[in-house]
Amino acid sequence: MLRFAGKRLLWALVTLWAIITITFIIMHSIPGDPFAREGKMPPAVYENLTKHYHLDEPLYVQYFLYIKSLLVFDFGPSLKSSTLTVNDYIEKGFPVSLHLGIQALLLAVVLGLIFGVIAALNRNKWPDYLSMVLAIIGISVPSFILATFLINYFAVEWGLLPAATWSSWSHTILPTISLAMLPMAYIARLMRSSMLEVLNQDFMLTAKSKGLNKGFIIMKYGVRNAILPVVSVLGILAANLVTGSFVVESIFGIPGVGELFVDGIFNRDYPVILGSTIFYSMVLIFLIFIVDIAYFWIDPRIKVAGEEQ
Repeated sequence: MLRFAGKRLLWALVTLWAIITITFIIMHSIPGDPFAREGKMPPAVYENLTKHYHLDEPLYVQYFLYIKSLLVFDFGPSLKSSTLTVNDYIEKGFPVSLHLGIQALLLAVVLGLIFGVIAALNRNKWPDYLSMVLAIIGISVPSFILATFLINYFAVEWGLLPAATWSSWSHTILPTISLAMLPMAYIARLMRSSMLEVLNQDFMLTAKSKGLNKGFIIMKYGVRNAILPVVSVLGILAANLVTGSFVVESIFGIPGVGELFVDGIFNRDYPVILGSTIFYSMVLIFLIFIVDIAYFWIDPRIKVAGEEQ
């Protein structure tokens, strides 16, 4: 177990370093200047700003300075704010994205598992067709189209829910549904396929022949084994949802990490773009690492294989 976790941790650190390096190079390869001489900015002010933020240094010097600051979890200052740093922005926006992401993930997992199991138990019947139609719609319709649809009808036409901002639980309902539809549909399709395969396994047939309760068999042996492929993708799905969808947060005016990233792009704020990208990558890698470790608890066969190796 410890050997496995150590290998995963090492690869996680190497992956994170590669992401930091590639993102840094790409970011500084884009034409333009965050302190482009607009209006009547005096040349002396421009030179002082570029010097203060080390933009006049060679690229490799800027890279090592940035790596040095990341080692103490300092994402640097914002080039467009004289008082706030990237850490301040993330500290302010991440709790909002985390709240929205957890709600969307819970909704996606619960509904996805339910629809997937129902579809598998009713193969080629109307519940199966209905569940898969909903899954296809969830996968096919982009989140920004769904968000626009929900705002138009539930907020504008019917006036049932607020359309934007972030001040009460009711404000989270529409963006949560918009974010949850795609992962819910993906989980439902994956769970259906996995459940159909498990239902035909010998241990399931043996449990049925012993006269055990059908519901007990499905939950104890069926769902537990069929859920493994779903667990394998939860790390990526959770990272995407927890850090928030950039488009959905922008549409609903949610002050999360997504809004931070979009504002950084518009302002050509290098530290903000780099910081939000690296922070997103850290969350993604961490959650994938947790999912890998969770496999040892969920599937006993992995423990046996690890002991044999």
